[in-house]
Amino acid sequence: MENKNNLLEVRNLKQYFNIPVGLLKSKPLKAVDDISFSIRKGETLGLVGESGCGKTTVGRSILQLYKPTSGEIIFNGKKIESKESIKYLRQNAQMVFQDPYSSLNPRMTVGDIVGEPLDVMNIYKSRKERDKRVNELMEIVGLSSEHATRYAHEFSGGQRQRIGIARALAVEPEFIVCDEPVSALDVSIQAQIINKFEDLQEQLGLTYLFIAHDLLVVKHISDRIAVMYLGRMMELAPSDELYNHPLHPYTISLMSAVPIPDPNYARSHQRLLLQGDVPSPLNMPSGCPFRTRCNRATKECAEVRPELREVAPDHMVACIHV
Repeated sequence: MENKNNLLEVRNLKQYFNIPVGLLKSKPLKAVDDISFSIRKGETLGLVGESGCGKTTVGRSILQLYKPTSGEIIFNGKKIESKESIKYLRQNAQMVFQDPYSSLNPRMTVGDIVGEPLDVMNIYKSRKERDKRVNELMEIVGLSSEHATRYAHEFSGGQRQRIGIARALAVEPEFIVCDEPVSALDVSIQAQIINKFEDLQEQLGLTYLFIAHDLLVVKHISDRIAVMYLGRMMELAPSDELYNHPLHPYTISLMSAVPIPDPNYARSHQRLLLQGDVPSPLNMPSGCPFRTRCNRATKECAEVRPELREVAPDHMVACIHV
């Protein structure tokens, strides 16, 4: 997996949370269960899956907002484990959060919100230099410098998300985790924000982990897409390849649910409905986590836990029947 082009490598990442299940008893909730992947410099890796599959936990564990239960995070060739390496990661990797309403401090002006990372990292020499940098950041994301003295509640959802992006860019990171950054916004605003992410990537040479559950948004912005289910990686492939040739039964059912603006096509293509409910991450099925809802499941699926393996160039699947 070692590759000079990789900015980030995640190896066997596990993130378990102990949940009380009775008096003095607890059980591990396997939010992320042994996943590995890498992200190349300058690319966007889309991470998709149903709500509760562990996508956000992956992003937060990479940035050490949660201390991983086990596994390795390697950023720019450095293993992230010591305090110094975590500080290095924080200077070079940032996050844009899902909810632009709750991720901004209502008591701070926009100028202070955007400038806070500069204060924490102590990046400027004078107040004038700080204000100049804040104004630059505001303009980069499409806000005017006059907005700096106002408060977050005075802005619309799209503008607030732009403030969140400006804050993430303050320390000039190489890598940004975008955690469902458009799911709380109107559709017309979503397109503007997605285009802004693409422009910034081109301008600043950024690398993204783009987490979302809207497959059309992910296809538009991603170079490669990873599909997650119950804390496990099901499939990983280049964006067009995954859309045109999905191989995992779970990916196939997700793709069949994507709305297509062509009524004739929609009538001729039936949606693949999954049977049953998503199992609880506290009581995971044996073998393949998807087997309880899969139309291809056999006895072997309950016994063997499939590993992610390459079945075509750069196309990886975790299924014994592919």
